[in-house]
Amino acid sequence: MKVVSYIIPILVVLLFLYSIIKKQNVYDLFIKGVSETLPLIFSLFPYLSAILVMNELMKVSGLFDIIINLLSPIFSLFSLPKEIINLVILKPFSGSGSLAILSDVIKSNGVNSYNTLLSCVVFGSSETVFYISAVYYAKCKNKKATKPIIISLVATFISTIFTCFICKFFF
Repeated sequence: MKVVSYIIPILVVLLFLYSIIKKQNVYDLFIKGVSETLPLIFSLFPYLSAILVMNELMKVSGLFDIIINLLSPIFSLFSLPKEIINLVILKPFSGSGSLAILSDVIKSNGVNSYNTLLSCVVFGSSETVFYISAVYYAKCKNKKATKPIIISLVATFISTIFTCFICKFFF
């Protein structure tokens, strides 16, 4: 067995030993932490529901296809295949949806293709911006999310373009 597999059990044991030395009840502290977390979970629910509903509506209404067709000429300047544009567009909205697209790219192109390499790097170098924003702004008092979301989306676009150049250089 590798040493890495022992890290979490060792940390748990060290936590218990530390709490015994400090003479604190671990169970009571755990219950206190959970009770402080429940309001956060309840405040997250509306934001996450809105994102999931919006994501599904965009897919069903065909808005994703329209966005992909509009952005396709821009991405083609950077030699980004259309199937990867789907991934780039969906990733800020849905991690599981983009994982399904990644899986389809791998199945259709094989594991050693340029499209698969590019898809994997794009998937790993981007984030579900709207999900992270929902989690952050559910707890934050300042609800002005427009600028940070735009900055995150621009950063995702730049990382995607940079990814294309890196993959072309090394592939």
